[in-house]
Amino acid sequence: MFRHILIPTDGSELAQNAILYRVALAKEQKAKLTAVTVHRPFHIATLDPEMLEDTHKEYDRHVAEHAAKHLAVVSKAAAAAGVACDVVSLEHQHPYQAIVESARDRQCDLIVMASHGRSGASAVLMGSQTVKVLTHSKVPVLVYR
Repeated sequence: MFRHILIPTDGSELAQNAILYRVALAKEQKAKLTAVTVHRPFHIATLDPEMLEDTHKEYDRHVAEHAAKHLAVVSKAAAAAGVACDVVSLEHQHPYQAIVESARDRQCDLIVMASHGRSGASAVLMGSQTVKVLTHSKVPVLVYR
């Protein structure tokens, strides 16, 4: 039924716990996986050019390490299950938009996301990338809780 599944991950415990489920689903469907992680761009916090350059470099290094670590977990799980998997690290001000655009651009026919785990007032105030993807995606979205 599904041929190409997009699996966003942010490295959170919920996202990590959902990896095996998402890989098993892809294997069952004989689908290819694309794992994506999205980070927000660096925002200027100082006017000192030397501090700005060092801070930006540190941010980029930290983001690259974070993305590589979490995408490697997906890649290894997919390889162990015999599922084809691409990994992508993106920068975007709005992660949900990057996820929706990635699914469209890569012609994915399903997005499988972990729930954010918030409830009550914190969910309303902080919002959720998952809810935003559900709202804006034209591709079906399966939420793993």
